[in-house]
Amino acid sequence: MRDAHPLERAVGIDYYASESDGTGGRLRASPEEFRVREIERFETHPADADVGDYPELVVRATLHGWDTNDFARRLSNALGISRERISWAGTKDKHAVTTQLFTVRDVRPEEIPDVEDADLAVVGRAGRPILFGDLAGNEFRVVVRDAAHPEHWADVTDDLRAFGGGHVAVPNFFGHQRFGAYRPITHEVGLHVVRREWEDAVLAYVAESSEHEPERTREAREFVVESCDWSAALDQFPGHLRYERAMLHSLVETGGDSPADFRTALETLPANVQRLLVNAAQSYAFNRILSRRMAAGLPLYEAVAGDVVCFADTDAPAGLALPDVDRSQRATDRRVDVLRRHCERGRAFVTAPLVGTETEFAEGEPGEIERAVLTDMDLAPSDFDLPGEFHSTGTRRAALLRVEPTVETGPLALTFSLPKGSYATVLLREYLKVSPLEL
Repeated sequence: MRDAHPLERAVGIDYYASESDGTGGRLRASPEEFRVREIERFETHPADADVGDYPELVVRATLHGWDTNDFARRLSNALGISRERISWAGTKDKHAVTTQLFTVRDVRPEEIPDVEDADLAVVGRAGRPILFGDLAGNEFRVVVRDAAHPEHWADVTDDLRAFGGGHVAVPNFFGHQRFGAYRPITHEVGLHVVRREWEDAVLAYVAESSEHEPERTREAREFVVESCDWSAALDQFPGHLRYERAMLHSLVETGGDSPADFRTALETLPANVQRLLVNAAQSYAFNRILSRRMAAGLPLYEAVAGDVVCFADTDAPAGLALPDVDRSQRATDRRVDVLRRHCERGRAFVTAPLVGTETEFAEGEPGEIERAVLTDMDLAPSDFDLPGEFHSTGTRRAALLRVEPTVETGPLALTFSLPKGSYATVLLREYLKVSPLEL
């Protein structure tokens, strides 16, 4: 194994799966060179269907350089409705051209507005909002610019095929972007939340700065640390830092004198962002578990005794290996050989936990690794018994991501599909081997 970039190690990603040197280069020279299209799995009805039965208008949006949350806010403002009436299945990157579905409750097709840098098309109506589980996966086409050694892609592919036991595969890490590309602090905030350290959580979100931020933003964050004067801090914070300003407004109103005040400030965040904080803490623990498993020499492509294995979703679109974590089985000594064969054929996946109140740990050496990581982090499943949107029952997640990229040269470009919840950058990092800030 090859050591990961220091910035990746800070979010629990300790290794590359491939030993070969990378191609170098950079991504997102323009949004058009990083394209993402959802692989949809959501039932719709005609746009003129009865609104009483189908209150959700389904819209397919192709967004050029839009963060998903920012687009939803812009659309809700244009419609004059609450942002909570807009739902989507997956959050996409801002520095890309992305095509995805949105549902908008109690809106007519003719009311959909024109939005700058967004192509909107009404697909139909639905009886409920679209949710994360309604997304099967994503298709990607990514161009690599300024690759110093584009020919290295073949060696990396060979390494990844060996790592995957005969199939091109990478560890199913949560990518660096999961934690904040230029200010990777969401897992730190989430860990404070899980430990009920409400003031520390708010201060980490509002006041922890990054060298990659503009000077004015860094100065505003430093002012909060130095003064804890919430009202004066509002004058310092730029208008585009909406979430931070909302927290500061809340602290001004409540006084910011008690843990309850700080929890109230955190709850000014949109519901999906509140969940994201705890999810980031779970993701960080998951990354550390995969890294520890790799260091121990345990394979990710086949089960060992004690593993919890989930089966493939039999209803997944053709060509997409989609894990169904609700159908799982423990690899006992009696069953481990059968489950290994299922994994080899792509019918099953070794899993690791996204810890929560109902976490099922593995047994044997895999279980020892899972428990040891949580002990090191001073975490327990019961810690996730939290109020409101911060509560999480947990789940399990496939440890390995199988992918067969199509590679073009002149310039170097990769086309591939991934199941929902997986990150393109965990594949691309293996090929480029550059700072995650270049991904």
